[in-house]
Amino acid sequence: MSESPETSSRRPVRSFVIRAGRLTDSQRKAIEQHWQDFVVDYQPQLLDLSAVFPKPGPLTVEIGFGMGDSLLEMAIANPDRNYLGIEVHKPGVGKLLHGIVANDVSNVRIICHDAVEVLTHCLATESIDRLLLLFPDPWHKKKHHKRRIVQPAFIELVRSRLQTKGTFHLATDWQPYAEHMLEMLEDSALTNTQGKGSYWLEPERPETKFQRRGQRLGHGVWDLLYQKS
Repeated sequence: MSESPETSSRRPVRSFVIRAGRLTDSQRKAIEQHWQDFVVDYQPQLLDLSAVFPKPGPLTVEIGFGMGDSLLEMAIANPDRNYLGIEVHKPGVGKLLHGIVANDVSNVRIICHDAVEVLTHCLATESIDRLLLLFPDPWHKKKHHKRRIVQPAFIELVRSRLQTKGTFHLATDWQPYAEHMLEMLEDSALTNTQGKGSYWLEPERPETKFQRRGQRLGHGVWDLLYQKS
């Protein structure tokens, strides 16, 4: 039976599509053996961060960590900071779990769910020190632009969850999306740390898989860094 127009219209617009990625043996094993240790099952209620992480520390949240390589690198380099990675694709979750165990990392936790719902229901206002959105799907076609995650309502949600002086770091290898991000953020209540209308030319972050892929294709890379006053 087909859905009625009313039912279809109530479905939220998602910024992602769940792809049927094939798990490697190591990813599958990591999920089977370590999911309960490092993955926080989504519930629409506030997380008790003191119970989620073994030690207190400023919280970095990465939305869409992909295969998790850069998140793992950051966590290893900054053991006094806690990292919450949000990703919907199981192969990436499995690979990050494998890396967490292989490197004996204790300051990373994962939620495998829609990031907007996680921010809305699980993280308290002013709970995040740094939020990362690195190389999200740019949704190239004009008819899909509404699916881009960087929209005014999302930016306001991010602002509400950032602590005072907390930062929102974005990156993309698609110039039209970089321009879209810049336009949306310049009209928000967040402050561009590089000066109005400017990109972050020397970003402080590990190189990602998506960045390397974009560079192979001849794309540039555009970073933005905004702060909550």
